[in-house]
Amino acid sequence: MKKIILILFLSICSYACSNAIPSTTTIYIVRHAEKDISNSKNQDPELSEIGQARVKALNEKLKNQKIDAVFSSKFKRTKQTGAGVAERNGLIIQEYDAHNYKDLSDLVINKFKNKKVLIIGHSNTVLELIESFGANRPLGALTDDDYDFFFEVKIDHMGKAALSTSQYGKPHRNPIVK
Repeated sequence: MKKIILILFLSICSYACSNAIPSTTTIYIVRHAEKDISNSKNQDPELSEIGQARVKALNEKLKNQKIDAVFSSKFKRTKQTGAGVAERNGLIIQEYDAHNYKDLSDLVINKFKNKKVLIIGHSNTVLELIESFGANRPLGALTDDDYDFFFEVKIDHMGKAALSTSQYGKPHRNPIVK
């Protein structure tokens, strides 16, 4: 009888403690890795060798994170950038409309609350994605050479977004000053 009461007490305590700790939704946002530009007419190129190396760096950066969803636009380069993370976490990459930021942010906030999500975008969509989650844009724009930024948006239990910016893989500029 004492064991049953102890188990019941521990179960109640465990439940109460887990619900008392505020949780956070974490969204990792990156631009796709370097694409193969050898054929300027190809509108949907695959990743270059340098891009493949960056994919390995992304996998390394996220290797200790349990990712709950990976989102990518319809292009090969974005899907290839997230493929390793998706595979390691047993996920299928979910495709999103690269210019419909609001629908994607609403989906992530509502369906993946208190989870971790990776979104792969493009130079002309990444900063807009960050803003759609309520964080401030860290730069005016991304250049065609900006492949190394790693943006992490954390949304707390009150819905407030905080952004941290770092780099991954081979840097193409001086380290970011925080």
